[in-house]
Amino acid sequence: MKIAIIVGSTRPGRKGTTVGRWVNDQAQQRDDVPGRVEFDLLELEDYDLPLLDEPTVPAAADREYEVPQTRRWSEAIDSYDGFVFVTPEYNHGVPAALKNAVDVLGPEWANKAIGFVSYGADGGVRAVEQWRTIAANLMITDVRAQVSLLVFEDWKDGEFRPLDRREGELQTMLDQLVEMSAAVRTLRVGSGV
Repeated sequence: MKIAIIVGSTRPGRKGTTVGRWVNDQAQQRDDVPGRVEFDLLELEDYDLPLLDEPTVPAAADREYEVPQTRRWSEAIDSYDGFVFVTPEYNHGVPAALKNAVDVLGPEWANKAIGFVSYGADGGVRAVEQWRTIAANLMITDVRAQVSLLVFEDWKDGEFRPLDRREGELQTMLDQLVEMSAAVRTLRVGSGV
C-alpha cells in the first residue's frame, strides 16, 4: 500500500516543505508491518501544473489527458492508495495550487483515503473543513484525526518547532489513514480499477 504526502503550496518560501519533511520523517519511522505501507513525499511545485488547462473535463477524460504535466500528475496520483494533504490556509480557504491539482484530475482520486496536516494563523482548520467537502464529492474518504499547526506556536523565531503533542496527533492521523486506505482499497481492487 502506498500513501503520498503532498505539499500543497507552491508559494516561494512556503512553510509546507518543512512540514512535509517532518510528516515524512515521522511516517518513515512507523512500525507498520514491514513492506505493508510505503510513504512518499510529493512537492506539488515539481509537477508544474497549468491552471485547468485540459480541454476535456477530467471526469470525461477517462485518464487520457492532453497536457504532459497532467498526464504525469495523473500517473502519480493513480499509483497511491491514500494521501496526506499538507495544506496551508490562505484567506480562510484552500490554496489555489492544490485545488487546481485536485480539480485537473477525476477518477484518480476515487475510493482512496485522505488525512490532513494543516497550518495557518488558526491552524488551517477552515481549509481542512473545505477539503473535507471537496473530498466527499470526489469519493475520497477522510479520516477524523488531523494535525493543525499554529504559525504562532509551532514556529519559534522562524524555525519549525512543533509542540510536543503534535507527534502523537500525527501518529493518530496516520494510524487512521493506513486503516482507511486499506479498507477503501478493496473497493478499487474489487472493481478492477
